[in-house]
Amino acid sequence: MKVITTASQEWQRLSARQLVRRRRIEDRVRRILDDVHQSGDEALLRYTRRFDKVKLTPKQLRVTEAEISGAFQHLDPKFALQLKSAIQNVQAFYGRPRLKPVRSVDGDGVILSEKFDPIERVGIYIPGGTASLVSTVYMTVIPAKRAGVKRIILATPPRKDGSADPHILAVASLLDVDEVYKMGGAQAIAAMAFGTKTVPKVDKIVGPGSAFVAEAKRQVFGFVDVDTIAGPSEIAVIANRHSNAQYVLADLLGETEHAGGVGFLITTSRALAKSARKQVPGGTCILVKNLNEAADVANRLAPEHLEIMVRSPHTLAKRITRAGAIFLGPYSPVTVGDYVAGPSHVLPTGGSARAFSGLGVDDFIRRTHLISYTKKALERMREPLERLTAIEGLPRHYDAIKVRLT
Repeated sequence: MKVITTASQEWQRLSARQLVRRRRIEDRVRRILDDVHQSGDEALLRYTRRFDKVKLTPKQLRVTEAEISGAFQHLDPKFALQLKSAIQNVQAFYGRPRLKPVRSVDGDGVILSEKFDPIERVGIYIPGGTASLVSTVYMTVIPAKRAGVKRIILATPPRKDGSADPHILAVASLLDVDEVYKMGGAQAIAAMAFGTKTVPKVDKIVGPGSAFVAEAKRQVFGFVDVDTIAGPSEIAVIANRHSNAQYVLADLLGETEHAGGVGFLITTSRALAKSARKQVPGGTCILVKNLNEAADVANRLAPEHLEIMVRSPHTLAKRITRAGAIFLGPYSPVTVGDYVAGPSHVLPTGGSARAFSGLGVDDFIRRTHLISYTKKALERMREPLERLTAIEGLPRHYDAIKVRLT
């Protein structure tokens, strides 16, 4: 782990980091998207043969009821109970209503309000292969279900024998997701964004994935909505001389276990920095003067996961305004958030926590404004409407007012 200070040029480059798209990936993904858009199932299956080394027919793309039922044979009964406990934690966290409609009545002919409706069809991407993210199934499906989404399309890459991961299927079944497709990569994102003869078009796509999946989500944004353009997983830890060094190092090593995972240690302790430099192979340690500066550094980094491992973590957390999720104290490692705590582990990465938030119920709900004027109320606005439409050079906009008031 490299050790730097906030006065160094390395810190200036680091704090200005962004998700970097490589031109090669961008161009390759564009070709895949265009191909699936034009050729549908034929292109989807061709890319499945090329990238997943699996030959499927259109009928084999969708997981059957028999495959879902058979998945439970691979599930240890004790683990199934533990899994249900984790699921219940997530359901409990998202069980409370979040959005409150706004209604304004001015008593003189104007009623303004909002209504909320769930997104109709949502596509969820669950990585498979070397990293079958079973936990991501319930971390994404539950907020969507709580929002009232009726149709959830789940996509996960096929294994070498053409089957889907049984643990992913079992969790999907426990959550009443009955539409699962064996497809992965940018081609799966394209199929859900544009629709094919076999795969239905969705309105929003969520879930993590490879650089190709992230780039595909970026390029289909506009055709559909997406959650965030996720990069490699990352952790930042604020620690000092009072922190348990073993805990700090274990957490840094744990999160950087992900492919391309990034670790940051923000500390006032030179001894801890020295240990991290020797024992953590990647990432950056930023030496700071005090905990106030540590909070400023964390806000500049806007990390996906932030652990505060000092004596008064709740006090310091009040200074943090940019982080995907904050873990407080020595016994709240990122691992509990990844699997069992409750809030979704689908979080903004690469500094995007400056503007983006973790996945929640609100992400699956549309807001619609309702506007109601009486003739008298419209008459009161006649003069400003005439002036504004004239300034903007849109006279026919005002004609729509004049025809009602003459």
